[in-house]
Amino acid sequence: MKTFTLLEKNLMKTKFFAFLCLLSLGFNASVDGQSTDWPQFRGPDGNGVVSELNFPETWSESENVAWSVDLPGGGLSSPIVSQGRIFLTTAVGAKPPVSFMEGVGDMRPKKPDTKVKFKVVSYNLEDGKQLWESTIVEQQPEFPIHGSNSYATESPATDGKRVFVYFAAVGIVTAFDMDGKEIWRQEIGAYPTGNGFGTGSSLTIGDGNVFVQCDNDEKSFIVAFDGATGKIRWRKEREGRTSWSTPLFWKNKNRNELIACGSGFVRSYDPKTGDELWNMTDVGMSFSASPAADDQKIYFGNSGPRSNGPLVAINDSMSGTNAFAADLKTEGLEWMVMQAGPGLASPVAVSGNIYIPSRQKLTCYSTADGSVSFKERTSLGSMAASMWAAGDRIFMMDETGKTVVLEATDNMKVIATNQIADDLFWSTPAVAGNSLLIRGVKKLYCIR
Repeated sequence: MKTFTLLEKNLMKTKFFAFLCLLSLGFNASVDGQSTDWPQFRGPDGNGVVSELNFPETWSESENVAWSVDLPGGGLSSPIVSQGRIFLTTAVGAKPPVSFMEGVGDMRPKKPDTKVKFKVVSYNLEDGKQLWESTIVEQQPEFPIHGSNSYATESPATDGKRVFVYFAAVGIVTAFDMDGKEIWRQEIGAYPTGNGFGTGSSLTIGDGNVFVQCDNDEKSFIVAFDGATGKIRWRKEREGRTSWSTPLFWKNKNRNELIACGSGFVRSYDPKTGDELWNMTDVGMSFSASPAADDQKIYFGNSGPRSNGPLVAINDSMSGTNAFAADLKTEGLEWMVMQAGPGLASPVAVSGNIYIPSRQKLTCYSTADGSVSFKERTSLGSMAASMWAAGDRIFMMDETGKTVVLEATDNMKVIATNQIADDLFWSTPAVAGNSLLIRGVKKLYCIR
């Protein structure tokens, strides 16, 4: 029998430990060697940014489309990806959303007169083949929605072991294993929304929790569930009314914060306890866009059809409650630009700049001081999908699927303009390594 020296034993231990580390990272599946994790709305950090560009920057109906698949029902939620699997939600039996900019059909808020199947569906990232689907519930929604919205607008999330799904229209949060077996379910209630528009806030994950922001016109709150068990870890009531922004789990240099933009206010919570870290009030109207962020600052703002709110930059030293004002001076507030907030589409912050899309224009602000680097018109129409960035490229897509690709600099430099298909594109795309997933109302497209 072979005997081993102390040095050989230590080398064996080191190799075994390295092997275990690789196993623990195994949920980062790959296609052609590229990491494919996009675990929640707007990606790993919830800010729409990945460090490298590995998917093509040009595409069309006949170029760089690896596959497309017809989708059952209708929905505006974004796809997520883990372990080489795609997960998305849909509502089968409800009228599919249409463009409100084109004035198609009767846009007054309505609810279906029949039952709707609220489903989660999983596809293989490599070839688009369906792996499984599950119906969470089949029932008639209690409240109507605007014709441009859907009953499956909230994006799911995953921690690599479980898939979390939220349908605000029926007030159900559900967890599945990766193969579609239900693990736990919580019912948090369905509520009326402002002007009958419907819901939109997606799930956020962090610190082992699943966070649900439920801002509505009856009883607003935010709740954290234990991802493994579904147990409520904390719940906080909120004074605001309906908003549609998704919470941001912000990992800054000082601490972790959960940032939730509401109806005229922005509040930071301790993700573990729900304790309030800071609160900014009187910030105009309800939020639709979600915050942008880097490891030093968060950037948030709001605008509506008839008014423009502020764009605000805050660092990790913010504390206490502060009422917003144009001359506000407080520790933690880096800068503000009046009448510069984003509308429906969320911005991105990358390469020392934050890019704000609005009404066929793109404005670039320095993240250092809020100064304008450029403000230029684009060739795009109405935008609902959030912007995203990969490496030194930023992407913005309008509701027709037309996508402008720009260099991430302080000058307006268009690299490519792409058009996919005749569909309606409100969903924010997902970056899955060397694949880009674009969801239309009719189909899911994989660019590779």
